[in-house]
Amino acid sequence: MSEQGQKPVDPIPTMEDKWYWEAADRGEFLGERCSACQTFRHPPQPMCPRCHSLEHEHVALSGNGVIDSWVMPVHPRSWGFDEPPIVVLVMLDEGYRVLGNLLDTNMDDVEMGMPVKVAFQETSGGHQLPVFKPAD
Repeated sequence: MSEQGQKPVDPIPTMEDKWYWEAADRGEFLGERCSACQTFRHPPQPMCPRCHSLEHEHVALSGNGVIDSWVMPVHPRSWGFDEPPIVVLVMLDEGYRVLGNLLDTNMDDVEMGMPVKVAFQETSGGHQLPVFKPAD
């Protein structure tokens, strides 16, 4: 089962995504949306790739989605993990994709379109990392 015994390492925030990691520490799952055309974008970036607006807002996301793709990277070894994590590309209900680790399931049980929900996992430095778990 992919619930790592060792805590993952802390994220390294940038100017563009510091707000995202601060929200995660509060247990909030936020996304960045263009204020002009309402397009979500991930990872966060200064300019909308669709309309080139510099205006954006941070909005609460449902945290619900389905698995679009997945992989278990085995080489090189994933630093900070006792066993390789299951990395999933999730299509959120809001209509855009994000990457995250999948917990509480086995690699053999992962399927395309599998419903998942966001959860938070504590890092080695006491921060919170958005991860995904199978939906109830």
